[in-house]
Amino acid sequence: MPTLLSIGTATMPYIVSQEEVKQHVAGLFAGRLARAERLLQAFDNGGIRTRAFVQPLAWYSTPRGFGEKNAVYTDCAVRYSGEAANNCLQNTPDGSVPHEAIDALFYISTTGLSTPSIEARLMNVLPFSPSVVRVPVWGLGCAGGAAGLARAADYCRAFPKAKALVIAAEFCSLTFQADDVSKSNVIGTSLFSDGVACVLVAGDEAAPNSGAPRIIAARSALMPRSEDVMGWEIRDEGLFVVFSKDIPSIVRAWLRPQVESFLQENRLGLRDLRYFIAHPGGKKVMEAYEEAFGFGMEQTKAAREVLARYGNMSSATVYFVLEEVMRQPLALGYGLLVALGPGFSAEMVLLKWEE
Repeated sequence: MPTLLSIGTATMPYIVSQEEVKQHVAGLFAGRLARAERLLQAFDNGGIRTRAFVQPLAWYSTPRGFGEKNAVYTDCAVRYSGEAANNCLQNTPDGSVPHEAIDALFYISTTGLSTPSIEARLMNVLPFSPSVVRVPVWGLGCAGGAAGLARAADYCRAFPKAKALVIAAEFCSLTFQADDVSKSNVIGTSLFSDGVACVLVAGDEAAPNSGAPRIIAARSALMPRSEDVMGWEIRDEGLFVVFSKDIPSIVRAWLRPQVESFLQENRLGLRDLRYFIAHPGGKKVMEAYEEAFGFGMEQTKAAREVLARYGNMSSATVYFVLEEVMRQPLALGYGLLVALGPGFSAEMVLLKWEE
């Protein structure tokens, strides 16, 4: 079975308190926002203390075209993907892994566009082999990190001597629309932030016997006819967030049967899970996880802490949660990694810590 060897993250240049963001948005939308006081309460009730951005707050005050914002995205994606990849390759159980040893490079994102794709640009900066397999994946939103891990495991299962690197890079702040006074834009602005993280996966014949978690299985689940739950509306000005208020109730009603079916397929039940590694979409989503699965706050502690420190970094967030979990002394057993995204969809990865 493939092994998850290491995780690396990048550090964003601007860390801002949630209160600062709230006051900035309140000033920016002053006199233009209906029910302003009520909508701005989302900044206080989201369980977020600080967030990370690639530009100072003042930069977001000026309406900017998609081309300008996307140029910043491309520059930041290469720069911070390189930082996260280097950190990941240096943090392995056996010491550092050279760039040239990577056989497949997956790049996950939904907040900007680039052709050549970002991993190709990155290969001109870092010494990856020119024959590395490149797999750029766009459009999975918050579910992308879990899906990328699953696809890398598939690759390493097919090629047991391989090492695959997965980079999840999201700059949600660059999608902010300064002239959009819709409820979705305000709620999204209260949650989303920027982050880049990277994981290294190795096949059976390439992984050291280190106690790192094995990737046992993965499953994707799609809710039919749910395109309006989450995603982007693409207009001339760029990406406009689609964000339904029904997401927490969907988590409560729809997700548990998907997870139980996946676990049963692997002869397990919810009681067999020692670790729950969830993408924290927001405070209400965390509460919905706990209600749906009967979990206590201890089982969602890592996800809540990442949400509080960083906000919702879309696909990269679940890697931050996984890193938070793996910092602790871990007992042997199973863990479930879950992330939700547009579609409406879920990506699930079953992990196992063994001797």
